[in-house]
Amino acid sequence: MEKILRVIEEGLRGAFSACGYEERFAKAVLSNRPDLCEYQCNGAMAAAKVYKKKPIEIANDVVAKLKESHLFSMCDAVMPGFINLELDGGFLAGYLEEMAADERLGLEVTKEPKKIIVDYGGANVAKPLHVGHLRSAVIGESIKRMGRALGHEMIGDVHLGDWGLQMGLIIEELRDRQPQLPYFDEGYTGPYPKEAPFTISQLEEIYPAASKKAKFTAKEGQAQGMSKEEIQTAEETSKAFAQRAHLATRKLQEGYPPFMAIWAHIMAVSKADLEKNYGALKVTFDLWKGESDVQKYIPGLIQELVDKGLAYESQGALVVDIAEEKDPKELPPCIVRKSDGAALYATSDLGTIIEREKDIHPDAYIYIADKRQELHFTQVFRVAKKAGFVRPDMPMDFLGFGTMNGKDGKPFKTRDGGVMRLEVLIEDISKAVYERIMENRTVSQEEARQTAGMVGLAALKYGDLSNQAAKDYIFDIDRFISFEGNTGPYILYTIVRIRSILGKYEALTADGQSGPQSQDAGSPQARTGQQAAGGLQVPDEGAAGRLLSASSDSEKDLMLKLARYNEVMETAFEEKAPHKLCQYIYELSNAFNRFYHDTKILTEADKGRQASWICLIGLVKDVLNACIDVLGFEAPERM
Repeated sequence: MEKILRVIEEGLRGAFSACGYEERFAKAVLSNRPDLCEYQCNGAMAAAKVYKKKPIEIANDVVAKLKESHLFSMCDAVMPGFINLELDGGFLAGYLEEMAADERLGLEVTKEPKKIIVDYGGANVAKPLHVGHLRSAVIGESIKRMGRALGHEMIGDVHLGDWGLQMGLIIEELRDRQPQLPYFDEGYTGPYPKEAPFTISQLEEIYPAASKKAKFTAKEGQAQGMSKEEIQTAEETSKAFAQRAHLATRKLQEGYPPFMAIWAHIMAVSKADLEKNYGALKVTFDLWKGESDVQKYIPGLIQELVDKGLAYESQGALVVDIAEEKDPKELPPCIVRKSDGAALYATSDLGTIIEREKDIHPDAYIYIADKRQELHFTQVFRVAKKAGFVRPDMPMDFLGFGTMNGKDGKPFKTRDGGVMRLEVLIEDISKAVYERIMENRTVSQEEARQTAGMVGLAALKYGDLSNQAAKDYIFDIDRFISFEGNTGPYILYTIVRIRSILGKYEALTADGQSGPQSQDAGSPQARTGQQAAGGLQVPDEGAAGRLLSASSDSEKDLMLKLARYNEVMETAFEEKAPHKLCQYIYELSNAFNRFYHDTKILTEADKGRQASWICLIGLVKDVLNACIDVLGFEAPERM
């Protein structure tokens, strides 16, 4: 189904052409002055320079032709040459009817579907997900879902950090704790145990303990009141442990069987926990690849960079220049191998690109990470293109996100100053919603908990996604869980309210009743909601099943908002801007609630008009549900 803006522009092109003007000037935009018009065309201003006429003359010519069109109820030429437009009510109703009849709600499938890799995980194994992982996960998931809704093949990859020094630290800490394990017996020849020698809880405690052991400092010892001798001994022990960890990491990366067996346990236990916690966010990945998967490509890619004359030695390291004349500031070269021979994140990311090109053949890449990594990805993308690992015109986009901050404006922390685990954050926001529901207890505790989980997730994800990705934002749990304002719960409440009306209407038509009915059962805070209609039943009389032209300003505004669904979804994906989809559903929800308060739907005597309204709000519900599904949450049956 064509976007409403495209339909408008087709009408404009016909008018411009009929007047002897080039069609390229027939561009329409949503009016920024809705008090004056709904859409506007500024093409006469640009055309005036070409045709040596006053803009208002061109605008008057075009408007004279537009008045013959069925698209517009109003088209005016306004000084100095604007063309103000309002859509015909009958045309708009017909457009929405077509949307309602389409299982995709009018959303166009792209004519050029692409295979797009979305790299949006980046979690390290053996560590719990924390609040710092939230934005990458929810932004990436929404972009992946938007692309799929538009017909692209979107492939999400978690890209695990599973091959670095943390592995050596865990191995050596495990040795200190359980030296009797067969992995540390050089004489052991039998098969290694199938069961991991640790649980996820133990593993998550082992790594920070090992990391701390390898980084002991004299300052830390002084703070603990240690003597000089004790500090010296502790420093030597720490240094020795760090050396052991480096050696263990190297042996692992060389394929030493006992350490590979421990690594396999770490991966299995970590992946199960990551899947559970990502699942709690309704975030899924098509690929569970990690840095370990691409180590086999690294020697070859480094040699290729050398052979092509791209990589050269600098202070013992191997680097590739990536600076270009167009750069506003000088960019440092990309280090692909350190002076000690070790690979870096950039090397691993290049190896990942090579593997993806070999196995997947994508048409484009989208990487989502903290905006402070922009330089890293600029370097990686440029090296990949210079080396021919990808074609020169390969779309490789980096979407950098800002920080989630506390009310103090600093990165969000726990009360004791630590980094909060993601599962704790989800639990906290769900608990806050549960307590609010139970303040006016009208449902069972079990239902309240289930509803709180859904509403809490919506509050958390919408609270994040409604902000422009690149900007920092304040995490305010009280604001996020509010049932009023630009929040997830407000969007959900709007959907539940529509379900209530549809359910009551269905009951009326089923029972043949026509007496007065209340539209709603109170405020968002007090209301329990109604069972959603199983299917929309429109009475078979008069204009039933047909959308009529709007009978009020609030109804027309609601219809105009609905008609933009196709356009907004496409724009949000093209610009990788989930916040634009959030803004749209907030505006749509506001438009519905204004219409709802202006209109007595269930007591309307004109059954044709009533049926039209029911069809209209049913379409609002479906569009809102489609949008929140793309954003990664869902509405409960009752609130």
